[in-house]
Amino acid sequence: MTDTLTIRRPDDWHLHFRDGDIMRGVVPYTARQFGRAIVMPNLTPPVTTANLAAEYRERIVAAVPAGVDFTPLMTCYLTDTTDPDDLARGFAEGVFTAAKLYPANATTNSAHGVSDLAKIYLVLEGMEAEGIVLCIHGEVTDHDIDVFDREAEFIERHMRAIVRDFPKLKIVFEHITTADAVAFVEECGPNVAATITPQHLHINRNAMLVGGIQPHNYCLPVAKRETHRLALRKAATSGSSKFFLGTDSAPHLRGDKESACGCAGIFGAPYAIESYCIVFDEEDALEHLEAFASLNGPAFYGLPVNEETITLERADVAVPEELDLAGQTIVPWHGGQTIGWRIAD
Repeated sequence: MTDTLTIRRPDDWHLHFRDGDIMRGVVPYTARQFGRAIVMPNLTPPVTTANLAAEYRERIVAAVPAGVDFTPLMTCYLTDTTDPDDLARGFAEGVFTAAKLYPANATTNSAHGVSDLAKIYLVLEGMEAEGIVLCIHGEVTDHDIDVFDREAEFIERHMRAIVRDFPKLKIVFEHITTADAVAFVEECGPNVAATITPQHLHINRNAMLVGGIQPHNYCLPVAKRETHRLALRKAATSGSSKFFLGTDSAPHLRGDKESACGCAGIFGAPYAIESYCIVFDEEDALEHLEAFASLNGPAFYGLPVNEETITLERADVAVPEELDLAGQTIVPWHGGQTIGWRIAD
């Protein structure tokens, strides 16, 4: 049995920092373990231009604790009217690392998202030519489509068309939740990859509903049936370069989660790499954790791997039931549980 594991410092290829006091409170949790993170742009108002992204990046950097080396990687929020020249300029100047496609009204603060893919085809052509990665929240939003089927439906309606029409475009299918998505990514060429969250490796949809409504297990895309969870675990721990770490950590204050219309999102940042390590340990695949967490993402994005390392060690860690955030409380992923791994001092 392996009791310690040293890996290259990992990166988080999909998370939410929000802004203001919330952002300043959550950035240190990510910076303690990850070298870089792809930061989602769904603020209010959204990050739609290079200037807005540069300003947001400055605010994030200011929240990184002194002496900690952490780099936020910014994304452009695509809309029906995105300026392809501004996106290209932001990428050329090192402001943008990727662009994010939210179908309009698919998730938190996505009302300004894309209403019709045809409206951004010119933008996608430019991204393909410039080598800009497209990150996709892959769900349809039609009210007549069951919420548990929206990812699979998006694949058939839109993902296949995007891959067909832009064969050289680099695409990250973000926070995949189904066996359908795993199969789609595996059948595509090397320009298509996917991120997988810790929560979708740990829970199925029962975790939201059994024993009463469990708002702190509610996120979008929602957790699916057990067969899908098992497919995700197999993909993540397989050693395949097509899958890498993306927590989709999404902070909401406790009161906003425990309400009549609770917010979607799981705050996974505080114990993220430990949570993944538990899964890889359970699957007897610790030898593949470094590739998933530290190597596959940089390779796909064309970035160097981190030179630093971290060491994980087997130990019982009591995760607090709640944490202080901006003078209020937030519930972390695994809150109130004892987990079996920690980052060594």
